[in-house]
Amino acid sequence: MTGYNDDLRLAHVMADAADDLTMRRFKALDLRVENKPDLTPVSDADQATEQAIRATLGRARPRDTIIGEEFGKSGYGERSWIIDPIDGTKNYVRGVPVWATLIALVDQGRVVVGLVSAPALGRRWWAARDGGAWAGKSLTKATRCQVSSVAYLEDASFSYSSLGGWEEAGKLDAFLDLNRSVWRSRAYGDFWSHMMVAEGAVDVSAEPELSPWDIAALTVIIEEAGGIWTDLSGVPDIDGGSLLCSNGPLHTKVLERLGSGPLTFPV
Repeated sequence: MTGYNDDLRLAHVMADAADDLTMRRFKALDLRVENKPDLTPVSDADQATEQAIRATLGRARPRDTIIGEEFGKSGYGERSWIIDPIDGTKNYVRGVPVWATLIALVDQGRVVVGLVSAPALGRRWWAARDGGAWAGKSLTKATRCQVSSVAYLEDASFSYSSLGGWEEAGKLDAFLDLNRSVWRSRAYGDFWSHMMVAEGAVDVSAEPELSPWDIAALTVIIEEAGGIWTDLSGVPDIDGGSLLCSNGPLHTKVLERLGSGPLTFPV
């Protein structure tokens, strides 16, 4: 059992409400989409979903801080909820079903609860610290997640989001080298790449440019599934701006391929 069961149950309640809202607006003909200052899209569904989660947290956890992609930081509590209402907005606005609501709780500097809900895929992943990682449609219909045991890059499956991001980060050559080194590479994209590492369906996933709300919920799920995550410099930091997830045995090898090693990192 974990000391964060009540928080995990609350995350599921908020995800249920988010799923209902996002699915009602998915492929809606009147969906409103605007570009933010960083030229990434935001829809009315992104904003409404974050507002709904904030309202629930305001009632259920009034002392906690909230950090969201759309509306920033509110509150000054010791614990922080980190929210991405729709991870994969570009997919969402085009009708591609690979998008999810990400909910994380940080306590004493560690992510202790993470939930990823992808209703258009009929899938949800979650974990609470020391309670294991799970996937399924609901709390009562779940199977435990476990990373793979693949130990060699030439046997590994690697997932990423886009080629352009690696080019912009100045790591295109290293990224292509990694692709040539593995058994298989596919751009499943966004949260899905990393959650398939947790499930053991993929062995390595990486993205070169991310924000804390893209990362936080994923980390504890990867850890509780037996995997390792760091940024591309080998440091486990949700503010590191990038993310590499692996089953463990492959982690240092991938960091070296990406020009970040040889490195040591906490296990």
